Amino acid sequence: MLASGNSSSHPVSFILLGIPELEESQFWIAFPFCVMYVVATVGNITVLHIIRTDHTLHEPMYFFLAMLAITDLVLSTSTQPKMLAILWFHTHEIEYHACLIQVFFIHAFSSVESGVLMAMALDRYVAVCLPLRHSSILTPSVVGKLGAVVMMRGLLWVSPFCFMVSRMPFCSNQIIPQSYCEHMAVLKLVCANTRVSRAYGLFVAFSVVGFDMIVISVSYVMILRTVLWLPSGGARLKAFGTCASHICVILAFYIPALFTFLTHRFGHHVPRVVQVLLANLYVLVPPMLNPIIYGVRTKQIRDRVIQGCCRKDP
Repeated sequence: MLASGNSSSHPVSFILLGIPELEESQFWIAFPFCVMYVVATVGNITVLHIIRTDHTLHEPMYFFLAMLAITDLVLSTSTQPKMLAILWFHTHEIEYHACLIQVFFIHAFSSVESGVLMAMALDRYVAVCLPLRHSSILTPSVVGKLGAVVMMRGLLWVSPFCFMVSRMPFCSNQIIPQSYCEHMAVLKLVCANTRVSRAYGLFVAFSVVGFDMIVISVSYVMILRTVLWLPSGGARLKAFGTCASHICVILAFYIPALFTFLTHRFGHHVPRVVQVLLANLYVLVPPMLNPIIYGVRTKQIRDRVIQGCCRKDP
């Protein structure tokens, strides 16, 4: 059933299939996804609580880490509750506007996460290459402005996705063969020329990720140059150690993102079930791994977690 608007017609709702080809196993597949979502939620809330309550962590690196935790919470929560409802309770239907909102949150906060990782790379560059000027360069005001720019970029650049799709007529097919609404998946249901929307999607993806990756790469080239000039092996090891967590987080985010993007756009011969599983892991694995990586690699956070656990012991 289609609802008519001033300039377009759209379905009242879409049908999300969940994980095609694995319908009989979906109930059991939901359990590991649920565990990962719980770990992501508890882990990121714990990181936010530690940073908020420990005033010694009110430094640029931890402010950026708090931004990353908030982004991860939004990114995972925008998809996982609905996905679990599909897999466990077979509530496949999603209202049209709810679907567009999901598209917006997924793509906007993926852009924000990429931007936060770029800002964290800049912080590591200043900390390693300009340590004596770190506090004067990355003041709380500068950190706040960087965070605001990253947020506004994600919101403004992704908004046209939803606007363009909302102005297009849809075909009678209302089935989305995955577990959440994604730009390309929704666009395939449009009964109109989608060349402009597809081109804009490619432009946003390459410009956002391309710019962020260039800044990250240049920052780490400069860091590597500085570290290799340090006189002692211990100093070099310590400098590399300060960057190790961030490098792990970068890999955890960009590798699933790259596979998901390539399979959606060009993976016509990749089995649908593989595409859907990759898409689900993309919005769940980084939010789950980020607090674990920083919890293990960052002494201040690790110590606070251990102290909190010890206080609960009788």
